[in-house]
Amino acid sequence: MSEVTIYTDGACKGNPGPGGWGAWLSAGGHEKELFGGESSTTNNRMELTAVIQALASLTRRCRVAIYTDSEYVKNGMTTWIHNWKRRGWRTADNKPVKNVELWQRLDSLVAQHQVGWHWVKGHAGDPGNERADALANKGVMSVQR
Repeated sequence: MSEVTIYTDGACKGNPGPGGWGAWLSAGGHEKELFGGESSTTNNRMELTAVIQALASLTRRCRVAIYTDSEYVKNGMTTWIHNWKRRGWRTADNKPVKNVELWQRLDSLVAQHQVGWHWVKGHAGDPGNERADALANKGVMSVQR
């Protein structure tokens, strides 16, 4: 099984506002950069979209290490999602889960791979995170023209 390292990030200028997402993938000496944006979105939606787009770009089952500076994404996928699903995509206080369609899409993509989740501190000099951040900002610029 191929091993892939993915760094993701989301950015938003205003929250909500124009936003971007970026992902840097590395596997077997090959690299791929992905980015995109939306004219009116939130930072959390862009963080989720970055991981979704990165996983959706994979063409076969892989062992994937995902690095994100979003505790929202990491905690959502490693802790909260189990109870959300058990409660029919409701929170502990019985409210609908925000961004549910993105969480459901991410959940289905994660099921296709062996995924390990890693949190990295943002804007702290981690080369992969800095690269994903630059791609996310490129995504913002693509919708601000």
